[in-house]
Amino acid sequence: MNDWMIHPSALSGKIKIPPSKSHSARAILFSMLGDGTSRIENILDSPDCIAMLDAISLFGAKIKKTGASFEIEGHFQPTIDVIDAGNSGQVLRFIGAMSALLPSYTMIAGDASIRMRRPIKGLLGALRQLGAIAESARGDGYAPITVRGPIHPGTCKLSGEDSQPVSALLMATSFLDGPSEIIVENPGETPWIELTLDWLHRLGAGISHQDYCHYHVKGGLSYSGFTYTVPGDFSTAAFPIAAALITHSYLELEGLDPNDIQGDKELIEILKRMGARISWEEKRLIIEPSHLQGLFIDINTCIDALPILAVIGCFAEGITTLYNGEIARAKESDRIAVICFELKKMGADIEEQPDGLIVKTSELKGAHVGSHHDHRIALSLAVAALAAKGTSVIKGADCARKTYPTFASDFQTIGAEIELDLIRV
Repeated sequence: MNDWMIHPSALSGKIKIPPSKSHSARAILFSMLGDGTSRIENILDSPDCIAMLDAISLFGAKIKKTGASFEIEGHFQPTIDVIDAGNSGQVLRFIGAMSALLPSYTMIAGDASIRMRRPIKGLLGALRQLGAIAESARGDGYAPITVRGPIHPGTCKLSGEDSQPVSALLMATSFLDGPSEIIVENPGETPWIELTLDWLHRLGAGISHQDYCHYHVKGGLSYSGFTYTVPGDFSTAAFPIAAALITHSYLELEGLDPNDIQGDKELIEILKRMGARISWEEKRLIIEPSHLQGLFIDINTCIDALPILAVIGCFAEGITTLYNGEIARAKESDRIAVICFELKKMGADIEEQPDGLIVKTSELKGAHVGSHHDHRIALSLAVAALAAKGTSVIKGADCARKTYPTFASDFQTIGAEIELDLIRV
């Protein structure tokens, strides 16, 4: 694994934010079901997106890459091999549901995180309610999974703390030949449901819902190939925004669309309530030196921001409380426990709660910390290191490629002192 050595740094300049992983994955997936050829520009260069491209190719989609453009000819037929989700929950859940449209067996495996940390029992149960054979190969509610359809229009019920299984069912039932109802208990991460609904509505799906608890899906979705350019990722933008704030730097971010539906856009409003000076100038996001105050934050609607908000809380005056984020324990790592553990190594005054964290103003010091194979943990600790006293080493930082493959080089251009490719035993 590659490590990063990071020294305290003053930052200044501009960064172009990488494309959205969530939009990239949905664009790739929906291109498989389109009639004809879709053209997608600016797909994120991420292992997760490669896994999604590999998955749709196994279902027969024809993919041609020219520069930064992908031309994908839609085909959807029984898969010719086992699908490897890699580290992607979206591939596992979205492809798992879509494969239930076919009258054939599909097997999906993945890495250790997918096989042990990313539950899929709820989705499998909902698919069975619609007529599929859908099983966890080891009977433990995790991958590898085996799915055989076809599913039929009907009613299914599942728990919705994790948005991905709900999104997956909304996608799959949209293609059935009649109406379906999806009943969701304890809905969470609803901005990510809105992202899926936005995609489906643009493609022509008929879906309505009551408070994210009861969905009516018309079915019968069909559409021609489309053209789409992936916008910058607000989840990824959280890291340069945080870096600017905790180092009292001026930064400009490019590549974001202020009108995009992405859920983690809410982080900007949260930071403004903490006192951050953040503003839009056309499509450039400006971050200026600011004095931050601690805040009581319901983190569920921007759950991916939990680790970086824990870092920001160390540099805010007073107490920052993050709550309603228990689902963060079922991501690539237990993000609540892991970010608490690693920031304590740096001297943070931070306390773990069942559903979040309590963070007090802290003076962070350089330390050797670990990524736990989680891109958002690696990136959050790297940002913390920029404002800590002394040198830090982020172990296993190469997992950041999942959402921010150009982090180190981008940050070096704005003044970050980052040494790469440190191979440590």
